[in-house]
Amino acid sequence: MRSSWLPARIGSRKTATPPDAAIADEPEQETGPQRRCLVTRASALRETMLRFVLAPEARVVFDVTATLPGRGMWLSASGDVVDTAVKRGAFARAAKAQVKVAPDLRRVVEAALVARCTELLGLARRGGAAVCGFDKAREWLTAGKAGLVVQAADGSAEERARFVGGHAVPVVAVLDGAALGRVFGRDHVVHVVLVGGRLARMMEVEAARLAGVRTSGQ
Repeated sequence: MRSSWLPARIGSRKTATPPDAAIADEPEQETGPQRRCLVTRASALRETMLRFVLAPEARVVFDVTATLPGRGMWLSASGDVVDTAVKRGAFARAAKAQVKVAPDLRRVVEAALVARCTELLGLARRGGAAVCGFDKAREWLTAGKAGLVVQAADGSAEERARFVGGHAVPVVAVLDGAALGRVFGRDHVVHVVLVGGRLARMMEVEAARLAGVRTSGQ
């Protein structure tokens, strides 16, 4: 069955892009491990960037898992970059067509990434690959089982630092204690440890994308 999703059209014209150009005219070909941002023209690993596609009726949709059909249009994971893409018509230029873009796209992207992080933590919990609470999580940490520490963004900085205690393990803090608590069936959670593995790596990447979208600076 033919997909109703619309591919962004790719032109054949190749021109040099000035270093200070704000918007690219064409999306990057989707080959290889890296993609190029429509706004900054910087290249990075695809999993660290934000992919958008054209849905039916030419709507620009954030493809949070980078699996939707159609030619991808990529942005760096930065709040400023998303805002600039909306303001300056980056998606229409890349698609070479009129498109519909949510004026609050940055908020839409942030909400999708929050949901994605929550989903990954839920998968880790149900698979026995994550624990919460100071004592149990600290036990995994000191035993060398930790692949990632997830802490409440609204938790005490001193307590969070005391928990990690100098262990060389990645730490992210992009969800508040209530959000972490909902994943583990509690009112509030500050410390979560994920065992090393695929889910821990995925969670670290998604947390970095979410943190980038919430901050400014290209």
